[in-house]
Amino acid sequence: MRKSDRLFQLTNILRKHQPITAKHLAEKLKVSERTVYRYVDDLSVAGIPIYGEPGVGYRLSEGFELPPLQLTQGELEALITGVSLTAALTGKEVGASAHSLLAKIEAALPGGVENTSDSESVVRVPAYYHRTEVYPRWSAVHSAIRDKRWLKVKYRALSDNVTTRTVFPLGLFYWGGKWTLGCWCELRADYRQLRLDLIQHLESTEPTGALPDSVSLAAYIEQKNINTN
Repeated sequence: MRKSDRLFQLTNILRKHQPITAKHLAEKLKVSERTVYRYVDDLSVAGIPIYGEPGVGYRLSEGFELPPLQLTQGELEALITGVSLTAALTGKEVGASAHSLLAKIEAALPGGVENTSDSESVVRVPAYYHRTEVYPRWSAVHSAIRDKRWLKVKYRALSDNVTTRTVFPLGLFYWGGKWTLGCWCELRADYRQLRLDLIQHLESTEPTGALPDSVSLAAYIEQKNINTN
């Protein structure tokens, strides 16, 4: 990555996470703390209003804004591919938001950067997913996660054993072409992961007891040792 890109990335991290220490900046940028100090000096010389507080970390002056976003051709292609995958592989609501986002990005493109989403694009994302049963199911599960609602799920395991479970949905994960639901199973009193394509029916329900205070998406990820980076 070019130094200018690193400096831009550092500035964006500061805008989002200030105050932040040099150590944490180094971890996020995957560079040494000494390099972070040099980058901060470079930003200061360039007129970026960055300052440090001993024992607290670095901050940007209140009201500071970066100039309009500039994308290279490669960055634009990567962005369009990612948004297209989101639109194709999630549910109707998130997919619509992805298309809306893409339209806004394309409308704001500066001169000299061409839209690679036209007929000449070499990266294509088919929309076959919209014709599968998982498509509407994804939206229902995503909505339940967002609204913190319990679900009653009829589930067919790979062994063809069919069970009905009451679960608290925590997160959606995409593994090798399959979506899985990370959740807390009331019957087993433990975390479970269910493949969306094996869910035969689901509906909102009420649990028989309270959700344990320790249950969270972060705890699920830690237990399953899922790398989300």
